[in-house]
Amino acid sequence: MIGAIVHQLTRNMKDSQIQDSAFAPYFVDHTAGVYPTAASGFPWNAASIAVKGDPIADLTEDLAAEQKARVTYDNILRLSDDPDVNNVIKFLREREVVHFQRFGEAMQLLREKLNQKNVYCMNPAIDM
Repeated sequence: MIGAIVHQLTRNMKDSQIQDSAFAPYFVDHTAGVYPTAASGFPWNAASIAVKGDPIADLTEDLAAEQKARVTYDNILRLSDDPDVNNVIKFLREREVVHFQRFGEAMQLLREKLNQKNVYCMNPAIDM
């Protein structure tokens, strides 16, 4: 969705607008194509997906990821004055909040079952 917003905001830029903006270095490398990067310019890669195979560790990571995304959306809302962009960002932010709540519920269910045999089904050494 963010890529679609970026595309909509940049697809009709004139050369003078590109040259006079901070978009110029991005344009040189990617034209107006959507290339997923952090605000710092570092491209997205799979290293941002942390998985250990342990349900508590993985759910904790999921909870943190939802909060990090929410903060990113908060920061976008601080910088944007475009109502169309802001409406989409607010929707995405609300979705992160709901995801955080669901992961929290999953963590609670997991904690309730910690005393059951083989809760760590991906790590047989636990049940030895």
